[in-house]
Amino acid sequence: MDAMSLREFLKKVEEEAKRKDEARQEVQAAMRKATRLSKQAIFLIHKERLEEAEKILKRAEEFFKKLEEVSKDNPELAYSGIVDAAFQEYSEARILLGLVRDGRFVGFEEIGVPTISYVLGLADVIGELRRRVLDSIRRNKIEVAEDSLELMETIYSELIGMDEAHFLIHGLRKKCDIARRIIEATRGDVTMEARRIILERSIRELKDTLKEVREHGNSSQPGGDT
Repeated sequence: MDAMSLREFLKKVEEEAKRKDEARQEVQAAMRKATRLSKQAIFLIHKERLEEAEKILKRAEEFFKKLEEVSKDNPELAYSGIVDAAFQEYSEARILLGLVRDGRFVGFEEIGVPTISYVLGLADVIGELRRRVLDSIRRNKIEVAEDSLELMETIYSELIGMDEAHFLIHGLRKKCDIARRIIEATRGDVTMEARRIILERSIRELKDTLKEVREHGNSSQPGGDT
């Protein structure tokens, strides 16, 4: 190989490296936008602006389509950390929306995400449900809070039942440990609120009873109303 052919060869290598770097930057930009939109959708879900959240997630889907197009020639880009994070955030938003809007769990095939991203996103939904519990308590919606707590416990129970997955899916064990502490704290919050409601109801009923007794006693006295 002479110097000229070597130069041409290295030039092709350089051009290929440049093309791959441009593709990588394109994917990173798309995934950052998808992640941001998914976070925005979760915020809207907590505000009960569900139709807006759905529209936002539709926009996020377009960036995943861009990933699919770019990764046809650069398959290694589909397995980068920023892609995993984007799919996890999107999964979390989609699962939360399905629970709040439709009262059901959506599957990974339905929303078109990798299985591992789905599982890790599902684990993060527990934290978002705690936020929903606390918002419901502030709004005096104890039934919604109790239902959300039940969903948290269901997700956790199913995740810890995946024995082998804890060894195969990096980060799942840590997320489950965090989820357990979140659920314990949330159960305490819901219990305290339920007791407060019962106490308030008992006090109100006692006041009503005392009021009736006083009114009855006054009407029974001589000179009272007939």
